[in-house]
Amino acid sequence: MGDKLRILVTGFGPFPGAPFNPTMPLVERLIHLRRPAFDDLELSSHIFHVTYATVDRELPKLLAKQRPHALLMFGLASRTSYLRVETRARNAITTIWPDADGTRVRKGSIAANSDALTFGPHTAKLLRAALATGIDARASRDAGSYLCNYLSWRAIEATHQKDGPRLAAFIHVPLLARDGAVKAGRIGLEDLVDAGEAMLSELVRLTRGAVRENGLILNLR
Repeated sequence: MGDKLRILVTGFGPFPGAPFNPTMPLVERLIHLRRPAFDDLELSSHIFHVTYATVDRELPKLLAKQRPHALLMFGLASRTSYLRVETRARNAITTIWPDADGTRVRKGSIAANSDALTFGPHTAKLLRAALATGIDARASRDAGSYLCNYLSWRAIEATHQKDGPRLAAFIHVPLLARDGAVKAGRIGLEDLVDAGEAMLSELVRLTRGAVRENGLILNLR
């Protein structure tokens, strides 16, 4: 796979109640950033169809094929007006709201005999990076019980695997107007891109350190 640091950036497509998901244009903008600090990065992206089956099928394939050193994941929190840096994934899954294919799960938990999985202390540093751009950003201990939380759980599980990513992070973004219009005092796409770039840069820095510590790459700059 070469000696470049590999970062996978993901978002979600539309789902019931959200015909427009702003994580799609956000991810597109982030992976096409041209910055000197990103010259030796291998940035890739993926947009998940909002179903449990899709996450279970596609996430393992992405990890096996691309072998990312870190995951930066975005999801929509349509009832929240600020950016949320998730600190953990709850062992919860809604039995009420169907996914984008109309599937409802029958069991209200993801795994047996487990409470929650935490992303790690790096989330505090990502939050500080976002705040430095001037955006309203806050730490969150509740990623919900829908696909965002489910993907977070599976991603954290992957970081515990020997050949899995070193770090993972999930960021909830607020709903944006599809036409790009920004109301006074509200967050717009450009604000999200600025904060996303800052968090991506910080994640790159932290991942380089984690990779060096684990001896996975010897000649990263």
